[in-house]
Amino acid sequence: MPISPLVKEDIATIAAAIAAQAPKLSGKTVLISGGAGFLGKYFLGVFSYLNEHVLDEPVKVISVDNFITGDRDPNFDFSDKEFILDVWGDVTYPIPVREDIDYIIHAAGLASPVYYMKYPLETIESAVTGAKNLLELARKNENLQGFLFFSSSEIYGDPDPSAVPTPETYHGHVSSIGPRACYDESKRLTETICTIYQQQYNTPVTMVRPFNVFGPGMKHNDRRVVPMFTYQALNGEPITVHGDGHQTRTFCYITDAMTGFLKVLLAGKPGEAYNVGNEDNEISMRDLAQIFVEAAGGDASYKLIDYPDNYPAGEPQRRCPDGAKARKELGFQATVDFRAGLTRFMDWARSQETYVAKQQETAKK
Repeated sequence: MPISPLVKEDIATIAAAIAAQAPKLSGKTVLISGGAGFLGKYFLGVFSYLNEHVLDEPVKVISVDNFITGDRDPNFDFSDKEFILDVWGDVTYPIPVREDIDYIIHAAGLASPVYYMKYPLETIESAVTGAKNLLELARKNENLQGFLFFSSSEIYGDPDPSAVPTPETYHGHVSSIGPRACYDESKRLTETICTIYQQQYNTPVTMVRPFNVFGPGMKHNDRRVVPMFTYQALNGEPITVHGDGHQTRTFCYITDAMTGFLKVLLAGKPGEAYNVGNEDNEISMRDLAQIFVEAAGGDASYKLIDYPDNYPAGEPQRRCPDGAKARKELGFQATVDFRAGLTRFMDWARSQETYVAKQQETAKK
């Protein structure tokens, strides 16, 4: 399968958006954990594009993944094999890297509620132990210029309505023993560990808290709402909404999100956490389902269902970022309208066998 033209366009857009910061990567070496994940693949794609079109000296990338949920995706099969090294590795053990590292990105993790409910201990280990191992590696690299930890908007839990949109100063409303705790609390603890390393050892750590990122490359069956609704819409199934459908989310298209992540890595203040998301499109799941019904056309519909047993209870009722800090300190502002991003995502999904296989089977009968 050739590389998706949409993915190529999106990667070029990201590279253009970080033009001011990109030269910092010239001639450097980057280690990324979770390189086979949804976001990891975009990092590799952007670095490959920068090598081909932008940088005076190539950036070398060491991508580490244990492929528990990630995979090698032909949509991201870029040709820069000389400087993009893709290896199996488990960050819950020390990574035997002997060369000098300039930047570390800790993106390994299990972001889907279905996966972190299935693998709760692995979720904790990948965040906490993985970060500890990579932070120790960071200490050995005296000239390290940046360490980016992927936290989550889930660390805020189910915020008080007065704290929505939610700023980075909000301390959260999270249960330490609830069904989501393996994910929420591991991210919170890892933020603490990162902060201590920055304070004690001057490690240049920054942290991002993403808010519902979506885009080409998401798996149809990872049970996050945009790919799940897309699969149902493209295959003529009713759009299934959990609960009463009044819970809200905001959605950040991948080009905006990756721009924010890279700005945090290359220009963020050490020891600081940044929301990265789109605060302008908070929408209820019921209204989101209606958008998919309209996009699908025909006899499409949605229905409310109970939460399935494999989905953790305690879902936040509202999730919307306050983006003031990222705007002020990084000049980051999400610009892609949700419907425009969704159109691109659905166009990509129509070209993917995993999203339309059921539709094709039905058409043959």
